[in-house]
Amino acid sequence: MKINHIISSIDKSSGGPARSVTHLIDSVLRNSNEIEIILNTLESNNPIITKFDSTKGSLYFNKKGLLKYSRPLDVKLIDSDSDLFHGHGIWQLPVYQMAKIARKLNKPYIITPRGMLEPWSLTQGQLKKKIALKTFQTNDLEKASCIHATAQMEVESIRNLGFINPIAMIPNGVNIDEFPASFPEKSNTPKKILFLSRIHIKKGIENLIEAWGLIDNNLKENWKIEIVGNGDENYIKTLKEKIISENLTLEIEIKKPVFGADKIKLFREASLFVLPTFSENFGIVIAEALASYTPVITTKGTPWEDLSKNNSGWWIDVGTEPLKIALEEALNTKEETLFKMGINGRGLIENKYSMDSVGNQMIELYNWILLKEDKPSFVDIV
Repeated sequence: MKINHIISSIDKSSGGPARSVTHLIDSVLRNSNEIEIILNTLESNNPIITKFDSTKGSLYFNKKGLLKYSRPLDVKLIDSDSDLFHGHGIWQLPVYQMAKIARKLNKPYIITPRGMLEPWSLTQGQLKKKIALKTFQTNDLEKASCIHATAQMEVESIRNLGFINPIAMIPNGVNIDEFPASFPEKSNTPKKILFLSRIHIKKGIENLIEAWGLIDNNLKENWKIEIVGNGDENYIKTLKEKIISENLTLEIEIKKPVFGADKIKLFREASLFVLPTFSENFGIVIAEALASYTPVITTKGTPWEDLSKNNSGWWIDVGTEPLKIALEEALNTKEETLFKMGINGRGLIENKYSMDSVGNQMIELYNWILLKEDKPSFVDIV
């Protein structure tokens, strides 16, 4: 069985999907002797990987032309002799190329929207998205053999748009082996609140700055917020100006992105992780924080109700005031209680979001589509 995955970029600057896709492929290859995988992507300056560990995995970087249309990608897809195509992300030409070629070759294909059909996402760049929906995107989605969502919330959003395809709900996973099982030593001088993600207006960073500015100075004494990530330089400049205008320069710092062991070190040092986002289909950084024994505050723009169910964090409404209330509650929480919440979070990831569990579900999905095996329980059919 040969599967061809397509994603526009696996550059370090491209955010969570690049990690999610490459980790998923690694897991599928590790857990199946019957599957060969090709990953096709566009050229980038700083890819997160340049090859897979398994000899059954191949990675190709394709040159891009006008509007990121890649003629070499067309050739690779046509010549790949793949049994199934799996595209990640929408609105992007490489996935459109994949869908068009799959139909031409009469091959099944899966599309993973990666949150790009969520209500908030659809309000951004509305004109371009309306044009894309009319010209190709709706057709590509409607003719997919299956749509892959990473949370039940995303399944419901896709259904609300009228798509009647089978939808597989398989979460993103975390390679738990990358995150030490030993209990971390949390920073105490000062205690740290960490935001680590792509720095983008969608992430609600302004709400975090405003909420922090509303908290009593005595309560937040000996605490510091670190905002770590990459993004548009002009936007980062506006955030720095906002921090200055709120008189918070000694309490909030914006830092350049880190990767690998340095990133995990930051997760483990933090006493609290905050992602005040407007919308996420999953939020891989939340899972990584939990794997690092760090409680999380995030919004109902993410599918992380598990935080409340497992007492590993706060799942709150979007906005400055709910965030302020949650931060105050966290700052008032005893250190040993935060420690127990961190242990709960680690257990949640081990039991529900391990990479092997996710990889095995994807294998089950591929077998259902190609080998006509029994429908997996996580596939929704209308």
